[in-house]
Amino acid sequence: MLRALRRRWDVYKYRFVPWLALNLRRKRRTLRYVPESSQDKIISDEDVFETLLKIFKALFINDFSRQAHILALFPEIKCKYLELLTVEQKRSKVNSCDHQSQHVFSPEEVLFSTLGFSITRDRSSLVSAGTGVFVTKGFVPKGMVVSMYPGTVYRKHEPIFFQSLGNPFIFRCIDGVLIDGNDKGLSRSVYRSCSRRDQLGPFQMSDESWLTAALQNPLAVGQYVNNCSHEKAANVCYQEFDVPGYFPVELKQYLPNIVYSHDIESHPRCVVLVTLRDIKQGEELFSNYYTLVS
Repeated sequence: MLRALRRRWDVYKYRFVPWLALNLRRKRRTLRYVPESSQDKIISDEDVFETLLKIFKALFINDFSRQAHILALFPEIKCKYLELLTVEQKRSKVNSCDHQSQHVFSPEEVLFSTLGFSITRDRSSLVSAGTGVFVTKGFVPKGMVVSMYPGTVYRKHEPIFFQSLGNPFIFRCIDGVLIDGNDKGLSRSVYRSCSRRDQLGPFQMSDESWLTAALQNPLAVGQYVNNCSHEKAANVCYQEFDVPGYFPVELKQYLPNIVYSHDIESHPRCVVLVTLRDIKQGEELFSNYYTLVS
């Protein structure tokens, strides 16, 4: 009983304001000060955009045989990706030009072949921390997007009270925007409802697969990255990124975020995790749950 209560407290304490106030000084060496939101960037938005574009294109080409409903509507998109597929086949020394006979790789294999690493969820190396995220293959250089924080995006005025009860996966952005990364219960139902609301014919505007064990976007595990400790320093940090309006519509099916209220004026908010140092195979990812905006 006491052990169970301790586990719940270890999860909840980072959202308990009196505990935070008492422990800020003790944790000062890991605090992230943000004088201006525009300065809170380890890498540029252009670098984030190019990385997401690179991996999403690779995933789309790998899923080419499942994209017939999109390709039939837009011949220009089909031509563009057929050219990319041909280049990929030549690089992989595949003799057949028939895209239907291409070998389909797992999303983790696509991530490794595209960015040089793969990640997965597993039991954390921290005692009582539950699930963590590990680099399982390859090498992640400093300043690389290594993961994404999935979930429903809520603006300040939008209702999230019931979803937040007992929920350790609420991420607060610097401007007060909240992202609910819980893949269970009411949070799961809300995300699925919003995702299907925004679907445009064959075009999915977001990725629902992070709610399951079979991830379509292998980066969408950022909500399981654990907080750093005195023994385990942070090796990644959070960086906010607003998806631009010109983001390719056929690639939005890999975005693991959806806005709670349908609003054509707003751009989806994403939070990516960026490496603070080189990370080798077998290492666990650790972030910093403290953010001070000064």
